[in-house]
Amino acid sequence: MTETLLAELKARAHALGFDAFGVARADARPDLPEKLQAAIAAGWHGDMDWMEETAARRAQPEGLWPGARSIILLGLNYGPDSDPLALLEEKSRGSISVYARNRDYHDVIKGKLKELAGLLARRSGAEVKVFVDTAPLMEKPLAEAAGLGWQGKHTVLVSREFGSWLFLGAILTSAELPADDPHAESCGSCRRCLDICPTDAFPAPFQLDARRCLAYLNIEHKGPIPVEFRKAMGNRIYGCDDCLAVCPWNKFASVTREAKLAARGDLERPALADLAKLDDAGFRTLFSGSPIKRIGLARFLRNVLIAIGNSGDADLLPLAEARLANPDPLVRGAAVWAVRRLAPQRSHQLALAYLPGEGDTSVRQEWTQDL
Repeated sequence: MTETLLAELKARAHALGFDAFGVARADARPDLPEKLQAAIAAGWHGDMDWMEETAARRAQPEGLWPGARSIILLGLNYGPDSDPLALLEEKSRGSISVYARNRDYHDVIKGKLKELAGLLARRSGAEVKVFVDTAPLMEKPLAEAAGLGWQGKHTVLVSREFGSWLFLGAILTSAELPADDPHAESCGSCRRCLDICPTDAFPAPFQLDARRCLAYLNIEHKGPIPVEFRKAMGNRIYGCDDCLAVCPWNKFASVTREAKLAARGDLERPALADLAKLDDAGFRTLFSGSPIKRIGLARFLRNVLIAIGNSGDADLLPLAEARLANPDPLVRGAAVWAVRRLAPQRSHQLALAYLPGEGDTSVRQEWTQDL
């Protein structure tokens, strides 16, 4: 019965659009608590306090749900049609991480997972719970245990078939299912993902310090982008794909994907000039159904203004100047940096106009600190 059920589940998963399927025991990774605590003790989680607050549940699936016995891990390929690194040379356009160029992947995958979990529950009578990166579950090491791939030196799951481009989802169940063999780490001597990182965010292979990661800084971090990382940010306005895009296993990732995962044309290479003009209503409309919407307008404009400062495009200067009086200090501070980068001489005149009335300490520092 179990083998027949697994065959039915795999067939249904494929019909739903999943590209990878594997099973791991809930207790397959007893090493995770120690690794998680070491990362938190080192402060690599930055100001993502929720990682520390949920550490007890995050460390093991049984901590999240004591009834879990098996985990079905599923992967959906979202590999891009072109090299996302090429866009980094188009300084007046914004680079959005591949995963965020269309619908929020949580919404895309969750419905599919629920349908598959429902099938498992009906056939087995077991309890089920579904997760798509929205609960303290360490999907990547568990996917490694389920044989979907291995965590590469950039800490992202790597697949022989799909490279570094897999969305992951999980179904925890009380059913005892036969587990797949774990995938062996297969990076070899390659270190391309480590060498390309513009901020040296990897203390060592297989370790990531989020405090230096551009994807963390321009998505999760709520304050100003640290000055030391702004030039390295370039035109990356949401996320950073450098370490994923350079992985040599990506050459196998160009399989046909369902159309709903294809990138929206307006998010593949958006003009910074258009993005800098967005108001709250325009931002919500443009990014409706997108993960980008979750960071809010202020953080998004912060990112766009840093990119404008890095663009070298004097035509964008008026758009940066227009944000110097923005009511949000996060936006004003980024605008100051952009103006000072694009027009150092003019920024002196602007400082005389804006600095006397500036009440926010961080923005005042932007007018005077070294670039």
